[in-house]
Amino acid sequence: MANDSIPEKMLACRIVEFNKPYSIEEIPTPRTLGEHDLLLKVAVASLCHTDGMVQAGIMGSKLPMTASHEGAGTVVATGAAVNDFQNGDRVLAGLPYNRCGSCTNCLGPADYRQYCPHSAGAVGVQIDGAFAEYMIVDAREAAILPAAVSFEKAAPLACAGCTVWRGVLQAGLKKGEWLGIVGSGGGLGHLGVQFAKALGLQVVGVDARDEGIELSKSCGADVVVDARGGKEATVKSVHDVTDGNGVDATVNVSDADSAAGLACAITKMHGLMVQIAQPDNVSIPFPELIFRDVRVQGSLISSRGQAQRMLELVAEHDIHVKTNVFHGIKEIPKLIELAHSGKMAGKGVVVVDENAK
Repeated sequence: MANDSIPEKMLACRIVEFNKPYSIEEIPTPRTLGEHDLLLKVAVASLCHTDGMVQAGIMGSKLPMTASHEGAGTVVATGAAVNDFQNGDRVLAGLPYNRCGSCTNCLGPADYRQYCPHSAGAVGVQIDGAFAEYMIVDAREAAILPAAVSFEKAAPLACAGCTVWRGVLQAGLKKGEWLGIVGSGGGLGHLGVQFAKALGLQVVGVDARDEGIELSKSCGADVVVDARGGKEATVKSVHDVTDGNGVDATVNVSDADSAAGLACAITKMHGLMVQIAQPDNVSIPFPELIFRDVRVQGSLISSRGQAQRMLELVAEHDIHVKTNVFHGIKEIPKLIELAHSGKMAGKGVVVVDENAK
């Protein structure tokens, strides 16, 4: 890799031991690229719920490893087989890395290729992530940023945006139909509200925090329900605005114990609940499945094509990403502290390269 402007070493925020604080240290800059690799100079990186799962050792990561799987940056080097990116391109980092290309997922519909079980892993989960000055991503999973989408707005879209975007698409609704989002005022939820509105859907947001309720309202939810009133009151509030039926489909992005059951309860009979949140166990009372025939479907990030469509929608509709901005990798511990406080509305991001445009 010939690029004299790339330093020999870089600053990175690393997981060196499970269930211990991150370690901020200087490590060698990655310089050996596979044929499909991009080397990005990271502009902005973001914190995701999954980062906590990785740090806890739940995701099977090998340590030490650079954290964060939400990043955006500028291409500074390309692998030998890369033809659709060049140095200087502004890029959203895709998560999957080095899919096998031969399994049923890779050879099937493009919108399912992220399910490949034989890939080398995911950025920030099994592969070094975005909490660093440089990172390697797979060009076949990356997406070009529209000029109207800033790096600060883009970074949280790499996982949170792509994940809830696909969930909204999986709901399969038409303009004018009702979509419920449980956890509507969180990092994924507030994006889901805006995506759904941009697609012409009517949205019921459900949250249980003051910050989340206010964010749901400001993002355009048609109705916002405070789940702290209890299941019966929440269902009644939803039925009051949906002719007594419930919403046509619901996306659940809350990992609260009762969230999946509540998401089903506000969904109409024979409707669909898309489960995105990842609690240890998804608990749903049997009457929702048996007597009301609510269908449950999971969803995982998105395909490259879906991600590119999402970015175009973000640009076209000026989708707002609520961010809590920190400057520099050394400020990441302060971001973690805010996230753990329960007071953070939206996403926490770190500006890694102050000069990136």
